[in-house]
Amino acid sequence: MLKGAFYGLTAAATWGGLYVVSDIVLETIPPFTLLTIRILIGLLLLGLFARLNSKLIYPDRRGALKLLGVGFLGFGISIGAQFVGTDKSTAFNGALITSAAPAFILLFAALILREKLTVQRIAAVILATIGVIIIIDPANVNFSSDTFFGDVSLAFAALTWGLYSVLVRRVSGQFDTLIVSLYALLGGLVFTLPAAAQELTVRPVGTIDLPILLGVLYLSVIAMALAMWMWNRAFALVEASIASLFFFAQPLVGGLLSVLVRGQELTPNLQLGSALIIGGVLLTIVTPRPSPERAKLDIVEPS
Repeated sequence: MLKGAFYGLTAAATWGGLYVVSDIVLETIPPFTLLTIRILIGLLLLGLFARLNSKLIYPDRRGALKLLGVGFLGFGISIGAQFVGTDKSTAFNGALITSAAPAFILLFAALILREKLTVQRIAAVILATIGVIIIIDPANVNFSSDTFFGDVSLAFAALTWGLYSVLVRRVSGQFDTLIVSLYALLGGLVFTLPAAAQELTVRPVGTIDLPILLGVLYLSVIAMALAMWMWNRAFALVEASIASLFFFAQPLVGGLLSVLVRGQELTPNLQLGSALIIGGVLLTIVTPRPSPERAKLDIVEPS
C-alpha cells in the first residue's frame, strides 16, 4: 500500500505545474504536435530502460494489441483531449474539471474490476474534491461560451483518463509496468501522429526559445516518461478505487508551487483545501487491509 501510494502521489505531484507549463508551451507548439513530441521522447527513455532489463517478458500479438488499445485510449484520446481543452480553455478550468477523474476511476473500478465501493472510499473522494474546489476557488473559473469547447474536451479527458487508469490496473496483472507503459505510449502514437500531421497544415510551430524548450523537456521527461510510469505502477500495486485519490496531489502541489515559486499568498482557501485533500488521501491509506481470502482475488503485478 505505502509503495503504491508513494508512486501515485509522486506522479500526481509532478503534474502539479502541468497546466501552467502547458498553457505557455501551447502558445508556440499546437496540442497534438506537442503531445507527439512528448510521446516520442518518452518512448526513447523507456525504450532505453527496457533494453537494459533483460528479464522483461514481452507480450504476444494478442497481448500487444490489448496494451496498444489501452495506450490509444489513455495517451492518445485522453491526453489529446486534455491538451485541446487546455489550449481552448483556461488553466483554472482545466484544474477544476479534470479533478473529476478520481470519481470516474471509482465508477469504472466498480463496473470493470468489481471493486467494492465502500462508504469510506466514496467519502474520501468527495472530501478531496471539495478541497480542490476550495483551492481553485470557483470565482477564478470562467465557464463562458469562449471556453465551452475546451471545457467539454477537458471533461471528456477526465472520463477517459478514469477508464484508462482502471484498464491499466487490469492489464498489470499480466505484464510488467515498464512493458505496459512502453506499449501504451506506442498506442498513443497511433492516434497522435496523424492528428499532428493534419494539425501542422493549419497551425505551424512557432519560434522555439529556451523557456519553451525547457517546458517541452519538463512535459516529456518528467510529466510523461517518469510520471506516467509511476502512475501505472501505482495502479499495479493498489486497488484502483484507492489509487484514484492520489490524483488529488496534483492541484495540491500546484497550489503550493504558486506560493513557493510565484510568491502568491498562502490563503485560507489553500490551507483549508489542502487539509481536506490530505484528509481524503489519508482516509484511504488507513483503510483496513482485506482478509487473506479477499487479498487472493486482487490483481498483483508480476515481479
